Amino acid sequence: MPFFIEVILPLALPKPFTYAINEVEFNFIQLGMRVGVPFGRSKVYTAIVIGLHQNPPQLYEAKEIHQILDDTPIVTEAQLKHWHWIANYYMCAIGDVYKSAMPSGYLLESETIITPKKEYTQQEDLTDDEYLIYDALRKQSSIKIQEIAAILNKKTVLPTINKLLEKNVITLQEEISEKYKPKTVRYVRLQSEFLAQDKLSELLEILSRAQKQREAVLSYFQLNAVEKKPITVKKLTETSGVSPAAIKALIDKNIFEEYTLEEDRVQFTGSNNAGFTLSYKQEEAFAEVKKSFENHQVTLLHGVTSSGKTELYIKLIEECINKGQQALYLLPEIALTTQLVVRLTAYFGNQVAVFHSKYSNNERIETWQQVLQSSDKAKVIIGARSALFLPFQNLGLIVIDEEHEQTFKQQDPAPRYHARDAAIILASYFKAKVLLGSATPSIESYYNATHNKYGYVQMKERYGNVTPPEIVLVDLKDKYKRKRMTGHFSDELTEAIAETLSLGKQVILFQNRRGFSPWLECMTCGHVPQCPQCDVSLTYYKYKNQLRCHYCGYNMAKPTHCHQCHSADLSTKGFGTEQIELELKELFPDKNSWRMDQDTTRGKYGYEKIIDAFKNKEVDILVGTQMLAKGLHFDNVSLVGILNADNMLYQPDFRAFERAYQMMVQVSGRAGRKDTRGKVLIQTYNPLHNIIRQVTDNDYEGMYKEQVYERHNFKYPPFYKLVKLTLKHKDYEKLKDGAMWLYNVLLQNMNVPVLGPEEPGISKIRNQYIRTIMIKIPSGSSLATNKSIIYKIITSFDAIPQYRVIRVSVNVDPY
Repeated sequence: MPFFIEVILPLALPKPFTYAINEVEFNFIQLGMRVGVPFGRSKVYTAIVIGLHQNPPQLYEAKEIHQILDDTPIVTEAQLKHWHWIANYYMCAIGDVYKSAMPSGYLLESETIITPKKEYTQQEDLTDDEYLIYDALRKQSSIKIQEIAAILNKKTVLPTINKLLEKNVITLQEEISEKYKPKTVRYVRLQSEFLAQDKLSELLEILSRAQKQREAVLSYFQLNAVEKKPITVKKLTETSGVSPAAIKALIDKNIFEEYTLEEDRVQFTGSNNAGFTLSYKQEEAFAEVKKSFENHQVTLLHGVTSSGKTELYIKLIEECINKGQQALYLLPEIALTTQLVVRLTAYFGNQVAVFHSKYSNNERIETWQQVLQSSDKAKVIIGARSALFLPFQNLGLIVIDEEHEQTFKQQDPAPRYHARDAAIILASYFKAKVLLGSATPSIESYYNATHNKYGYVQMKERYGNVTPPEIVLVDLKDKYKRKRMTGHFSDELTEAIAETLSLGKQVILFQNRRGFSPWLECMTCGHVPQCPQCDVSLTYYKYKNQLRCHYCGYNMAKPTHCHQCHSADLSTKGFGTEQIELELKELFPDKNSWRMDQDTTRGKYGYEKIIDAFKNKEVDILVGTQMLAKGLHFDNVSLVGILNADNMLYQPDFRAFERAYQMMVQVSGRAGRKDTRGKVLIQTYNPLHNIIRQVTDNDYEGMYKEQVYERHNFKYPPFYKLVKLTLKHKDYEKLKDGAMWLYNVLLQNMNVPVLGPEEPGISKIRNQYIRTIMIKIPSGSSLATNKSIIYKIITSFDAIPQYRVIRVSVNVDPY
């Protein structure tokens, strides 16, 4: 009787594949285990088992698996169910979900290994390159393809390898190698025979000639007396200045015994003074949230900035842990996790685990295993959106902080999921509760709360009754006219900064553009240098003296004259964070100003360095992009400046006004914590704009009503679901034809609004032209039926030979 398994591969394939196994394997393999399977000619991939059965596949001969990689499942059934939901709802391949959900250390791919053939003797026939490889293989039994590239100092080594295969010099073997290794720490202890008191003098006598080894033994005793715990080799060498050679000599002489222990890569310690009590208002909100959870799975907590939402989350998480359940705390930005980890670990100690993309592969695998075993180490998981994919065992609560943030939506590559919506589905599998927290909820969440789909709790007061910041509008038109501007700073903003700094307080300045200035323009002919591969102007960076493209990374040195008319009169237009930082150094030369944007936070600890320096008051003025707008907590900031509010308002996007309102209110919320009232200065050319008025009056209701009215009129969420199709190809005409064909077929087969095919604002990226088609599905119409029609039409589009080369990506709920 034949036996088979169904597996999903980490490739963009829409369906699972069937492989053959024997009876012993059939009885051993469980769902969620990894197996190495051959796919294609000679590749081996790591696949996840999602089914066991005895029905042979109809369309192809089932291959046999290579090896079983796990003893127990590393993916749970709830996870597999969740992956399928994401693949169906967001219209992507299940393989894409699997690839993005697993830490890449678990996704082993074959590394081709080359071994020599023993009988080969005719070295004269080989070219120089071939001989180099042959020679390397005589010295070692096997080498990997990556290593050959290094030996030959070339990128393309496959032709050479193929020649050697033809000449029968080498053979290939595919093998999978485990990448993850637990971290081990070396310890030393004194051999038991020397522990008696009388033996000690004897030992020092033996070492009387070896001065350094004698010092090492004495240092060991000193440390042992102080620490009363096992001593690591590292500690002995670092604190006592003992050389590793002396320790090795003592181990060789059987005086020291060496042993190793496995250790977690990331460890946290609790703090004794982390306790706190909720204020009366927080207690009230806490009781309301718990009451709301009785009737609703999801509750929206609408608390003004600095109302103390985090303390409330901590108390809810504590209750969840006391019931023996796991809690997940999702944040939109890695910058935020750094601050929160400190607060939560102080309270929960080593029960906290962290998971996001700045963590190394091994650290992520460790967290995965801790969550899977539901160990004490992973009771509270803090992370960015990818933490959603961890193998939870008994999830009790999901907290989604700053739920309105657009960074919860993954844009590229697939799966293009929204972490907030996917988390609510995940929670439903465990019957867990979800708390959405925000000072400026997204319009969809607020709509769901007002229509009784979600529970709703409001916190209107700031913690400790601190008054909300005073918001002052500065009319840039007027200031420029009266010549009261220094660079991009109005006289009011300069005075306010000087006054704040003189009081020993700190300042945050917000400008949502990085670089020095967005474009360089020739003042003679008006030419602006463009990226050769994308349809955008190049951003000027003064520090590096170069022009860069933010889409594909193309860069060039700053030109000395116009490429079009050779005039030397070039001028920078617009301004970014780099320019503001330079202007600050001129205006306040004796003050320390830093910037925080994508360019300064590249490394693993990039965020931590800047946030810690600002918190410790080493930095007086912090300039930054939208990273600064998210829930960061600084006690000493009393002034926030928004340098140009109009940048945010005029974007070609139906959410532009909602986003601008959220961004300005969030940035303003960084001002005035603890006991002093903060001040916010908003520079704008249009102080009478509705959104800016609503920010000044903190009128969320007014903004919500206005936006909902507009969206109802123009068929946008929450009344309609959007599905956006993006088509890309190098050939402009072919793309145009293909997009038109797809649009017409969609229009004929669907009785919902279809818009397009549209050239987006940036219509070419990395030499690929882009067209988009937008489908609007009303809330009354069946989403599943419409999606299956779209899916069928895209499949038939792919079947047309001339359109097969056009890449179509589907984005459900694209914004």
